Amino acid sequence: MAASPALALETPEAQLEAADAASQARLDMMEAFGPNFLKPGQYVWRDVPASAGAERVVVSLADQMAYLYRGDTIVAASTISSGKAGKDTPTGIFSVLDKRPMYRSKKYDNAPMPWMQRIDQYGIALHAGYNPGQPASHGCVRLPSAFAKKLYSVTDLGTPIYIGA
Repeated sequence: MAASPALALETPEAQLEAADAASQARLDMMEAFGPNFLKPGQYVWRDVPASAGAERVVVSLADQMAYLYRGDTIVAASTISSGKAGKDTPTGIFSVLDKRPMYRSKKYDNAPMPWMQRIDQYGIALHAGYNPGQPASHGCVRLPSAFAKKLYSVTDLGTPIYIGA
């Protein structure tokens, strides 16, 4: 089940599906890249042909990780920093609604959001930012800058984003 470009699914079923995807992604990462544990700000990326299938992103809030797939094949894994307590990152199935190579937050003191990919109508986005290895954002998913730039280059409007607790 994939979200339509104009809809975020935050139903219990969508949240469970996203959580299952996040659990599977951790196993897929270990199989593809080995049992290496990434430090804050690190990522791994391998060449997988576009013919493997459509892109989707899976975010694990529990692991503070993001994963890129083409079809059922894992392409990349990266550390993240999600929303801190009280500014929680939403869970469920979303899609990329807007993309901009440079954007500034309208809510948080004009904060820079490089390689911004917005996933809901409230301003939650995936973007490059400080990656301390723990939840520290106002709800966005912060990515290492080089990873955010590569991810931005392979996703499109409508790309599904699964965010699991």
